[in-house]
Amino acid sequence: MNDHVKGILFILLAALGFAFMSFFVKMAGDVPTMQKAFFRNIVAVVIASVSLIRYKGSLHVDKRDYLPLFLRSLFGTIGLIFNFWAISRLALPDANILNKMSPFFAVIMSIFILGEKPNRMDILTVIVAFVGAMFVVKPTAGLASLPAIVGLIGGMCAGTAYTFVRKLGKHNVPGPLIVFVFSAFSSIVCLIPMLMDYQPMTFIQFLCLILAGCSAALGQFSVTAAYTFAPAKEISVFDYSQVIYAAILGFLVFHEWPDRMSLIGYVLIIGTAVVKWYLNTHGGENETV
Repeated sequence: MNDHVKGILFILLAALGFAFMSFFVKMAGDVPTMQKAFFRNIVAVVIASVSLIRYKGSLHVDKRDYLPLFLRSLFGTIGLIFNFWAISRLALPDANILNKMSPFFAVIMSIFILGEKPNRMDILTVIVAFVGAMFVVKPTAGLASLPAIVGLIGGMCAGTAYTFVRKLGKHNVPGPLIVFVFSAFSSIVCLIPMLMDYQPMTFIQFLCLILAGCSAALGQFSVTAAYTFAPAKEISVFDYSQVIYAAILGFLVFHEWPDRMSLIGYVLIIGTAVVKWYLNTHGGENETV
């Protein structure tokens, strides 16, 4: 098995992990969002702590990286909370596809954070993906669209956080340290609101949140492994299989089925990602603007 195939398999496994994270968060039922986010993150803190202990390299961070590390954690936390809130109120595939707008938002934020100029195809893909998101959000639905708008903002925050991760990676900040700081920051942010509105949980609800944290860890570690075997431009499109996994889980367990407008949105967003991947892997990039 060559490295390219291994990369694809790991990215498919990562997508499955994140789909199950969403599934278990929804299965936890009417537990407050901050409570869900805290338990999901505290599991990640434990796993990240083990990774830090086993890490052999230097954990030194330059002062110039303090602010990007903080902003990665801040935007990542907002994105996580918004995503969890949306998951509880939307069909699973809808919540997942809105969160998967993050790569397109990352293109926009890279202009301001990294000073990278997008090419014409980058701009076109962002526009088409945004149109696709509007089919899912259905803004004409008035207040009924609020969960979808929150989910979209969550995807924007996630894309911003990923851009700061890239910035930190360019400065050789260790990956395990980035994951630990984000997970610890998110846990602290969620702790006080959770205690103020804590809701006793059944054993099943508690188990669902622990499994959500474990599923997220599976996703994070699988993504890391995937990108050690193959470059992102060649395999990232397979991450959209998460929407398919979520649709299957939503149909089998919650009897959810996306409407026609949402399906059009899925086709536009996933189709755009596939076209972008094809052009990247076949040298079809256009010049920057």
